[in-house]
Amino acid sequence: MVDVEAFVERAVAEVDEAVGDGRAVIALSGGVDSGVAAALAHEAIGERLTPVYVDTGLMRQGETEQVAETFSFMESLRVVDARDRFVDALAGVTDPEEKRRVVGEQFIREFEREARDADADYLVQGTIYPDRIESEGNIKSHHNVGGLPERVDFEAIVEPMRERYKDEVREVARHLGLAEVTAERMPFPGPGLAVRIVGEVTREKLAVARHACAVVEEETAEHDPWQAFAAVLGRATGVKGDNRVHGWVVAVRSVESRDGMTARAQNLPWETLQRIQSRITGESDDVARVVYDVTHKPPATIEYE
Repeated sequence: MVDVEAFVERAVAEVDEAVGDGRAVIALSGGVDSGVAAALAHEAIGERLTPVYVDTGLMRQGETEQVAETFSFMESLRVVDARDRFVDALAGVTDPEEKRRVVGEQFIREFEREARDADADYLVQGTIYPDRIESEGNIKSHHNVGGLPERVDFEAIVEPMRERYKDEVREVARHLGLAEVTAERMPFPGPGLAVRIVGEVTREKLAVARHACAVVEEETAEHDPWQAFAAVLGRATGVKGDNRVHGWVVAVRSVESRDGMTARAQNLPWETLQRIQSRITGESDDVARVVYDVTHKPPATIEYE
C-alpha cells in the first residue's frame, strides 16, 4: 500500500510546482478520485483553485444535488448545467469509443469556458492508474485520457494521482478526512450513463438507466459490492397487465474487486435479484425484462461500453 503521508506531501508539491503562481480549475465529479485531487490541489494553491462540477445529464439520480451539498464548503464551487449540450452532442452516436471521445471533448470545452471566466490556465484531474492502463493498452479510452481532444486550451493538465489505484486513493481520502459519502463512494464512469446504454444515448434511455441504477445501488448496498449498477441493452417483448409491450431489457451488474483491473461477478442472493427485477419492472412502464450479468473481468469489462 501507499505511504499516505509521503504521497500527500509529494502530490501537493507537484501541484504547487506545476501551477506556480497561476490559477487552476479542478474537474470535480463528487467521486473519491476527483475529491482527493481537489483536496490536494486546494492544499497546494488555496483560493487560486476553482472547483467545477459539470452536470452532463448523464449522472446518477440525485447526484448533482448531492455533490453541490457535499462540497458546499468550497465557496468558489461552480455547478454547470450542460445537460442539453452533452445529450445533444451524443445524438446518433452508437460506437462506444466515439461516445467516450464526444464526452471527453465536451468536458474539456466546458472546463475551458469556466477556466476563462476564472482566469485559470491549468486543469487538475483525478485521473488514476487504471484509467491510463486501459486507455494506453487499447482496452477502452477513458474520457480523461484517450478521450481527450488533440487541441486543449490549457498550459498543462495536472494529474497528481495518475500512478495510484482506486484502493490507494480511498486510503488517501480517509487520511485527508474527506466525508464518507466521497471517500467510500461507489465508482462511477466519467462518461456516466452514456456507457451504461448500449447504442445511441437518448433521453428516454437515460431515464430508464438512471432509475434502474438507483434501484440496484439501494438493493445491493447490504452486500457491499465494489460496484453495482444497471445497463440498458435493447428492447424485447414482455407482458404488462393484459397487454403486450416491447420494452427495454435492463442488465444488472454487481462485482467484487480490489482495484478495478480485474473483477468477479458477485453471487447475489436470489431474493435480492427478485426484489431488483420486481422494482425495476414495476416502477418503470418501459422495462420488459431484467437479466443478471454473471461475467467476470476478464473477459468482460466492468462497464458495458
